[in-house]
Amino acid sequence: MPFNHFDREGHAHMVDVSGKETTLREAVVEARVTVGPKLLQRILDRGLTKGDVLGVARLAGIAATKKTPDLIPLAHPLAVHHAAIAFEPDPAAGVLKIRCTVRAEEKTGVEMEAMTGATVAGLTVYDMCKGERRDIELGPVRLLRKSGGRSGLYQYDGDGEG
Repeated sequence: MPFNHFDREGHAHMVDVSGKETTLREAVVEARVTVGPKLLQRILDRGLTKGDVLGVARLAGIAATKKTPDLIPLAHPLAVHHAAIAFEPDPAAGVLKIRCTVRAEEKTGVEMEAMTGATVAGLTVYDMCKGERRDIELGPVRLLRKSGGRSGLYQYDGDGEG
């Protein structure tokens, strides 16, 4: 299957979605941030001098979903109708899972918006915690689920094949 972001001459262009049907699109993306058990507990206890790490990361992630076409050159501007950031801490592993869910009635998918939201939320966690430790890891970031449009439902099954 050829990449559809290139014309016949190999020049990048925005895909024309004007003929596509508008449907309810949804995407769920997960980003993992490894901060270590002690720092994660301090985040959960709101014990950092920078304040409410999760609250700020939530707002940053939601705002980022709406800025996706400003960051990704060929992403379509979409009317995001729902964006949510949820956190699932794993205290023993020192890992914070960030889930971004995005929904819109659109002609193209919202995977990039969810990817951007989850990633920016993770970067915000890093930014607010980097003074405590610098070896924080962000990743993997992966699409867990998408629905809507011609391709229908995609569900991550854990083996990387979908």
